[in-house]
Amino acid sequence: MTVMHAHTELIAVLTAVTGAEPRVMTVRSGNALPSGPFELGHRSLQSGLREWVGDQTGHPVGYLEQLYTFADRDRSSFEGQGEGQGESQGEGEGRRTISISYLGLVREQAAPGAGKPGWHGWYEYFPWEDHRSGRPEALLSIAERLREWAASEPSRRDNRQRRVDFAFGLNGAAWNEDLALQRYEMLYEAEIVAEAGAKADHATGRAMFADHRRILATGIARLRAKIKYRPVVFELMPENFTLLQLQRTIEALAGLTLHKPNFRRLIDQQELIEETGGMTSETGGRPAKLFRYRHAVLEERALSGSKLPLSRN
Repeated sequence: MTVMHAHTELIAVLTAVTGAEPRVMTVRSGNALPSGPFELGHRSLQSGLREWVGDQTGHPVGYLEQLYTFADRDRSSFEGQGEGQGESQGEGEGRRTISISYLGLVREQAAPGAGKPGWHGWYEYFPWEDHRSGRPEALLSIAERLREWAASEPSRRDNRQRRVDFAFGLNGAAWNEDLALQRYEMLYEAEIVAEAGAKADHATGRAMFADHRRILATGIARLRAKIKYRPVVFELMPENFTLLQLQRTIEALAGLTLHKPNFRRLIDQQELIEETGGMTSETGGRPAKLFRYRHAVLEERALSGSKLPLSRN
C-alpha cells in the first residue's frame, strides 16, 4: 500500500494597480505565483507567508486574507510544466501538495536583487475578463469554441450551453464580473486552455505553472466581489489621490467602466474620503482636488460594510 505524504505550501496572489492596470506579482518569468513551504517554526500561516514573501521578494505585504486551500488529487498532474520546476512529485511518488493560498493587496515597487519577481497584468492571463473598452475580441473567439464544445455531446448540449451563456454573458445573459473563477474552470473543463492540454493562443491567455492560473482566478473573483462591500480598494491607493484615480482603480479591478456621476455621488454618500486641501494637474486638464481616505471611517465600515459603486456606463 502506498503511503501518502502531504507537502504544505503557502502561495500568494499579490495584487497591485499601477497605471490603471491590475497587476499580480509573479516568479519564474511570469509563469508562477510566489510560493514557499510552510515551516513549523512559523507562528501562523499568515506570518509564514509574510516572512516568505519578504525574504524572497523584498516586498512588504499590507492587507492579507486567506483565499482557499487547494488539495485536489489531480493537482499534481500538472507538476513539472512550469519553467525550472524539475521533476514531478505526483501521486505516483506518494506525495500530495496542499497549497494554502492568500490574497494580498500591495503597492507595486521594484524588488531588490537578482532573480527578482516580476509584475504582470491580470488580463495577460485572462484577456476575456477586461470589458472596459467593450466586449473583448478574445471573448468572441472563446464563445465560438464553447459553442462547439457544448454541441460535441448532443445529450448534454442544452445544459452546457445554458452554463456557457450564464458564465460568459452570452445570448442575452448579463455579464457578471464576479464569475472569473467559474469562467476559467469552464474553459478548463472544455479543454480550451493550455493547462488542460490545448494549444495556447492570445484569446485563451497566458498559461501558468500547475494550477496557479486557477488560484489567480480565485483571487480575482474574491477581490471583485469584496470591493463592493468592503473598502479594501484603499489599500491599493497612494496616500493622496484624485477621484478619477480612485474610479480608474475600481474599474481596473472590475474590468468594467463606471458611470461617473453615480460613482462620485455614492462616494460622497459613503463619506470614505476627505479633501486634503491640495490640488494636482497630473491629469493634463484642469487641476483636480486631492483626497485621502479616512482611517476612522474605514475601521467603522470594516464592521458594517461599505458599498462601492459598480454601476456600468
